[in-house]
Amino acid sequence: MFYPARVFTPDQEATIVAAIRAFERRTRGEMRVHVEHRLRRPPLDEAKIVFSALEMHHTQERNGVLILLAPAQRSFAVFGDVGIDAVVEPGFWEGVRDRMREHLASGDYVAGIVRGIEAVGEALVEYFPWREGDVNELPDDISYG
Repeated sequence: MFYPARVFTPDQEATIVAAIRAFERRTRGEMRVHVEHRLRRPPLDEAKIVFSALEMHHTQERNGVLILLAPAQRSFAVFGDVGIDAVVEPGFWEGVRDRMREHLASGDYVAGIVRGIEAVGEALVEYFPWREGDVNELPDDISYG
């Protein structure tokens, strides 16, 4: 089966990358978005594997977040590293997922992803506020697999 290299237009990608950069101007957290064309396992399990493959666990504070989108399977997952899990309240990731779901279910992937980025940012600014000298530890571009 043929899978296109990109699912977003250049303008849509720019919108998502701009949301990631806005997130990273407010918090020391790191955000990546990954589009998976063919899931080989449940979305959260796939997200954990992609998280590791992208070496997102190598951030200094273990505060990386991955949003994985699988449009062909109409599925997605949000996965955060142990540094975030240690400080957010129980149910945090489910709440982020729920805030994204309506947009994603209607096919508005850009709005869903941006909403997820904003929801995570709202929490991380409390636990990992940006500070002078913060370094961008991970690329901001969208990865595809």
